[in-house]
This record gives sequence, C-alpha cells and structure tokens, in this order.
Amino acid sequence: MVAHIGTVAFVGIEARAVDVQVQVASGLPSFTIVGLPDKAVAESRERVRAALLAIGLALPPKRITVNLAPADLPKEGSHYDLAIALGLLVAMGAVASDAVASYIILGELGLDGAIQAVPGILPAAMKAAELDCGLICAAASGGEAAWAGEVEIIAAENLLTLINHLKGSQLLSPPLASLAGDEEHIPDLRDIKGQETAKRALEIVAAGGHNLCMVGPPGSGKSMLAARLPGILPPMTAEEILEVSMIASVSGLLTGGRITRNRPFRNPHHSASMASLVGGGMKARPGEISLAHRGVLFLDELPEFQRPALDSLRQPIESGEAVVARANRHVTYPARFQLVAAMNPCRCGYLDDPAQACSRAPRCAVEYQAKISGPMMDRFDIHIEVPAVSARDLSLPVPIESSRDVAARVRTARDIQTARYQEMGLNNIRCNAEVDGEALEQVASLDRAAREILTQAIDVMKLTARGYHRILRVARTLADLEGQSEISKIHISEALSYRRKKYIR
Repeated sequence: MVAHIGTVAFVGIEARAVDVQVQVASGLPSFTIVGLPDKAVAESRERVRAALLAIGLALPPKRITVNLAPADLPKEGSHYDLAIALGLLVAMGAVASDAVASYIILGELGLDGAIQAVPGILPAAMKAAELDCGLICAAASGGEAAWAGEVEIIAAENLLTLINHLKGSQLLSPPLASLAGDEEHIPDLRDIKGQETAKRALEIVAAGGHNLCMVGPPGSGKSMLAARLPGILPPMTAEEILEVSMIASVSGLLTGGRITRNRPFRNPHHSASMASLVGGGMKARPGEISLAHRGVLFLDELPEFQRPALDSLRQPIESGEAVVARANRHVTYPARFQLVAAMNPCRCGYLDDPAQACSRAPRCAVEYQAKISGPMMDRFDIHIEVPAVSARDLSLPVPIESSRDVAARVRTARDIQTARYQEMGLNNIRCNAEVDGEALEQVASLDRAAREILTQAIDVMKLTARGYHRILRVARTLADLEGQSEISKIHISEALSYRRKKYIR
C-alpha cells in the first residue's frame, strides 16, 4: 500500500504542491527519503521515529520508502515532518486515508510529538484555498493560516491530539485570524526641531512614493527623519498587507503567527553583502529589498556600502522585482520599496563647517562621493541637504504639527493618485513614483511657463531621460499635494531644486 499526503515546497513566495508518497513493504528494515531532500528533510527520519515512539507507536521492521514528488523539485526545510508522519500512520493503518486526503499538511515534529510552527504557512494556506483543500498545521500557526479565507484549518499542538481529531474522538476548534497589535512605537515628526526643508521633502516623498537622498554632517538628524517616514505613509491596503505578510511568512518573521498592518522599515548595516540586500544564498532567500516591500529601505552611511551591492539595487528599483538567478535556482521576489539614503558630504563629515574644517578638502569629498556610481545617484528622485541643527533650533518649543497632521495630507494626495490611475485603467499603479512612459506624459500636464522652465533645465542641468521623468513625477506629486490638476512653473521649479547637486564647495 502506498499512502499519499499533500504538502508544498516553496519557490520564492510561491507554494508548489508536493505529493508525499509513503510505502511500507517487506524487506530489510530501512527508512529512505528520496525526491531531492536537503539535510533538514533527510533528518526528519529521526524526528518522525521519535515522535511516533512518544505516542506509543513504533515503526514496523520493514522497508519504508518516502518519495517526495515531483522528484526533480528541490525540497528544503523541516515542514515535511508532519506529512511524512501522517503518511506512515496511513500506511500502517493507524489513520484512515480519506481522513487526510483533502488536506495540505505542514509542521515540524519535536521528539516528544509536539507540532512546531514552520515558515511559509500563509502561502501554503493560499495554495490550499486555490486547490480547494484544507490545511493541517501547528497550533501556533493557526492564526496566520486563518487569513487565507474560507479554508478548513486544523491546528493541533501535538501529534496525539491531531490523531484523535482525525478519528473523531476529540474536536479541535478552528483558529481565529491573528493580528499583531500596533505595539511598535513609530516616532513622531514633532520630535524634530528645525529642519523644515527636510520635513517638507519627507512629506513629498511619502505622498508620491519617491526615493530620497539626504546629505549632511553627523548629528544633523538624517536618521531621525528617515525613521519617521513610516509614520506618515498611508495605511496598507488589504492586498498590500497580504503581499508583505507572505514574504514575512516565508522568511519566518511573523511572530506568533500574527500578521501586522505596519509598513516594513528595514535599515541594514553598511557591511551588508549583495546577497543579503537583493536576496540569494544557498536557498535563495529574500533579501532586504524584498523584506522592505511596500515599505521603506533605509541605507545609512550610503558610501560605506560595497559598490557592487549598491549597484545591484539599480534594476530592482526600476522593475519592483528582485530576480535571484543561480545555477540550480531561479526565484523572483517582489521588491517595490521606497529607498531612503543618508550620507555625509565627505569622510570626516565637516566639509562646510568652518570650525571643524576638513583638512583634505576638496579631495576628501571627491573621493568619498565617488564611491557611489552616477546611475545609482540618478535613481533618487529627491536630493536634499540637511544642515547641522543650531543651538537656537534646539531651544525652540515642540513643533505643533505632528506626523498625524502630515499623514492626513499625504493620504489625500494618495487618494487623488489612486482615483486618477483607476480612471486610466492602470490599477497596478499606486503612486506617482510608479508611473512611466506614455501614462506619465498623460498625467504630467504642464502649462506653458512650466514647460519652458523644464526645457531650459534639460540643457543647463544636463538631465538624463531618467532625470527628466523623475522631475515630472515629483512635480506631479507637488501638484497633487495642493489639489491642482495642472502642473505649474512653481511645481517644476521646486522639483528641479531637489535634483542632485555636487556637495563640494
């Protein structure tokens, strides 16, 4: 007899169906797992053996073969334990085959028979909904799986409880969708005194989904400003929450099986490798740009990052996808993020400070800024200088305007953009930073004076085609913040003021 148990393998955030075939046949006692298993899957033999002993069952002294089909798809992770164990129980006659025939099964087994949570429950539950199947998982993962919708979910704490439920001698309650509370404190813009120009730029960035580069001396508040960007971004839609949660689920970042409504904010250290930023490694895991999907990726001390690692971000910034291509794996992760970077004008950071003048200026600044390629800098829509905060600014009272006030204006501007692109039939575009090509020319309606200024700027500032389009996007956002349908010369002028400057005096 061959028992068939359904489970999944993960390719990126996609769950692919896997048939766990278990055969118990006559022959010398053995326990073999085939079907391209990795080390974690091969070790499931001992975990399954110990878990069955913990509930009073022993493996028969026969030849046991487990095949994970399709055999040419690599199998990774410990979530195959529960499917293999139930396949053995069906093959041994301890559990009826029809009791588990219509389920996708995931879970890691402890030596005492406990079922432990594993990454990827939410994509697996979505696959179960697609196949019109139920899902069997650990009790700790039940709240995460419940977000898949109308899917029958059996969430058990241990193997014995699960067997009793399948036999009808015990009834497990269906889990409820679990949502993480907004426990994480999001800093408020009221904490920042002065820096009005930087706050204005931050509002524009949030309203249009633009990329931002801040240049200023140490202690001027660049990191504080970046940390407050998530607090003024509009709340995620249900579709965005699902996208972000699926990436977090595959990465094992959902604590307690609860999804969150907060936009991601990732700030990797400047020693991060290319694989950690874009994704990759032995198992082609998602990188920081995918973990920041629909959120913010903050790169502090931008020139200190490895140049190949920074240049590897250029293609995902434009496409919104991270394609990890390896000899044995080709995986695509979503990576639609806002890039915020901070840097000093030179290595010492005090290029323009007469009291702490840089002894190697301007060579120090030239060498420091040259660490970042021109095409990479061209991908920032907005460049601003963040000057040092004076003692007079620090003595000012707390600003009246909070993140909540700015977020209200940002949300109004985003609603205008959403309505505009839906009328144009561009439902996949959510903000101005994502529009391109002919659609950008349609929405960027300029009056005569604005077009003249932009034409002159193209020649004087030597703008690239990408720079030209980014100016149009920023100007469109400025008009949306003011509720205007046409872009005026004031909007173009302000957008031009945010283009890259040489921070060398």
